[in-house]
Amino acid sequence: MSDSFDVLWLSASPALQRFDKPLLEYLSSYINVAHWEYQQTKDEASSIDQAVDLLYEFLECRGPVHLAGHAMGGAIALTFARRFPQKVRSLTLLAVAAQPANNWQAHYYFQRQLFSISRELILASSVRSLFGNQPPHTTKKLVAALDKDLEQSPTSHSLFKLVYLPKSGVSMPMMVCGSKSDPVVNSTVLHDWLNWFKPEDKLWEYPEGYHFFHYFYPQQVGEQILSFWQSHHPHLLEASALSFSTSIN
Repeated sequence: MSDSFDVLWLSASPALQRFDKPLLEYLSSYINVAHWEYQQTKDEASSIDQAVDLLYEFLECRGPVHLAGHAMGGAIALTFARRFPQKVRSLTLLAVAAQPANNWQAHYYFQRQLFSISRELILASSVRSLFGNQPPHTTKKLVAALDKDLEQSPTSHSLFKLVYLPKSGVSMPMMVCGSKSDPVVNSTVLHDWLNWFKPEDKLWEYPEGYHFFHYFYPQQVGEQILSFWQSHHPHLLEASALSFSTSIN
């Protein structure tokens, strides 16, 4: 990880972080982006609090940064921003519901509770929901990735109980991104954020891309995020990025 960075991207899903790469590569051509990864050990309790504490240790001696993350990484960023607002310049969330525990794992466990079908069949169904229809060999690989994510991601959901987290806004500027074709954080769920929005906050949806829309459309998503950062801190962007207008819709 670089010692000098403007934006810190958070990841808590080792099995799924490959889907962040296209967006991070696009953003990195305009701004210094560092990648902070949390990996939960097998004997560790499933909670995002440990990740938040470790993130604070990493940022303790640094000035405030721009935090961003997708799904569980975004939920960690959100929790950190609420707990340590003095360390966060802005917050960018991708596929994070106003109820941040409403993630793909919650949908998986809800289906396991509701239907008497196997783990493998529900994971295959989850692949179609999260990525759209894929060839059989790709589906098999994605099922394996989701299976690992259930074990490695610091979610508190289980077959016995679905857990809910506090719903509220944050004090710093916030951007929330989603996809209209995402069945997990759908438009209704995403627009629930408006109940906590401030005038400087922004909500943006892309028409396609399912839950991992930033993987399928990194440039379109990246342009919106750069525009948001430019509107609040234009000095962060390199000269080549100054052509982005804050009026991009």
